[in-house]
Amino acid sequence: MSFAANTRPPRTLTDAEVKQLLKVSGEHKAGFRDHVIFSLALGCALRESEIAALDVEDVFDGLKVRRIIQLRVYKRAGAGADPTDQCVHVSDATWYKLSKYVKDLQVKPKLTPAGHPDKIVTWGPLFPAKRRNQNSHAGAGRISTRRIRELFVEWQRRAAFDQIYNFHSLRHTAITNVRRATGDIRIAQRVARHQNIGTTVRYEHASDQELADAVKKLPA
Repeated sequence: MSFAANTRPPRTLTDAEVKQLLKVSGEHKAGFRDHVIFSLALGCALRESEIAALDVEDVFDGLKVRRIIQLRVYKRAGAGADPTDQCVHVSDATWYKLSKYVKDLQVKPKLTPAGHPDKIVTWGPLFPAKRRNQNSHAGAGRISTRRIRELFVEWQRRAAFDQIYNFHSLRHTAITNVRRATGDIRIAQRVARHQNIGTTVRYEHASDQELADAVKKLPA
């Protein structure tokens, strides 16, 4: 498949940068909320607006964390787009982190008088604006997309990155990693939830990791 003349390669994190970001943000309990946010971007190719809009019940059915998340908020893909296409499969690593995160929030299934989980109960935003008291989940404000972007910059500095990326680079990295792993641009299109394959073609460019690997052992 040929590249469009004006297509620029997406900015992506290297494997080492991803590892360091997740290591630094996951080392302490106080940073675990942010760690899970980054994991959702890297493991599900979510945008910051899609992450900020998530409620607890979007990822938690009352008993366990879902393996497939139906997004309520997403980038509009044009007229005729099917909302059911806005389902994301959760990677194993992200699923385990979400499970721990929800457990740490002490979100427990609320039962009906018959003893069945109440499916209509609302727990509120998955990611609060502030780290709240464990016993007062409901009613807290939702984290903003601006704050998510700020947090990403802060954690990159803590991780001693040589260059600073914007948050959308995490989504670029996720889609590129799918293309690297499968060699199939159509699978990458499905993960990216692009309506048009032409939008996904840019991910056939060499990634930053592939570039780093190519020059690592050059004689000099």
